[in-house]
Amino acid sequence: MARSRPIIFDCDGVLVDSEPLAAKAYERVYEKHGMPGVHGGIIAQCIGMKQADIIVKIKELTGHQFPVAAEGDIWAETRILFAEELKPTPGIAAFLETLGGDRCVASSSSVERINHSLAVTGLARFFGDAIYSSSMVRNGKPAPDIFLFAAAKMGANAADCIVIEDSPFGIQGAVAAGMTAIGYTGGGHTYAEHGARLSAAGADFVCADWHEISRQLAGLGVPA
Repeated sequence: MARSRPIIFDCDGVLVDSEPLAAKAYERVYEKHGMPGVHGGIIAQCIGMKQADIIVKIKELTGHQFPVAAEGDIWAETRILFAEELKPTPGIAAFLETLGGDRCVASSSSVERINHSLAVTGLARFFGDAIYSSSMVRNGKPAPDIFLFAAAKMGANAADCIVIEDSPFGIQGAVAAGMTAIGYTGGGHTYAEHGARLSAAGADFVCADWHEISRQLAGLGVPA
């Protein structure tokens, strides 16, 4: 009997095309609090991190210290943008319709944000309660904690799991967890060096669309 190969999906930039909207939310909120200059290029260096780590990184890059008491404003602005504009990544719904076997979401975002994203894009039905957030573990990506936690929740061996990620931090975390890592470059935030950076982070494969991922999964023994 072939071994089970559970699939662990990142959410932002993999299931939902959220990164450009999230960057816009950060820009707006920092500007609102009198801290201009937090543009898309700054936020691009934070993709894959949880919010607390993004705030620290932005301070390192810009000197802006976001007020702790106002941190809820980031999600409030993001939620509005997502409700108005968020879309699934191209082809993901059809991909999930035919995907067999166990799957889950393992994201740096909060559980509330993951659930909101999946609800507004119509993808929630594919995952049920198999939603795991970096808020559930000690260390966010690029640490392996969230991936090992997700594997344990699915009752799977880490070596059997396949992770689909769009950020170098996420790929590094998957590699550190001992999992097969597939880099995805089909989101709206992709850029010329995206695939090369995912490969440098340790991705076993880099794919630009879900058809290509299906072909790679077939080679790994996963019908998709």
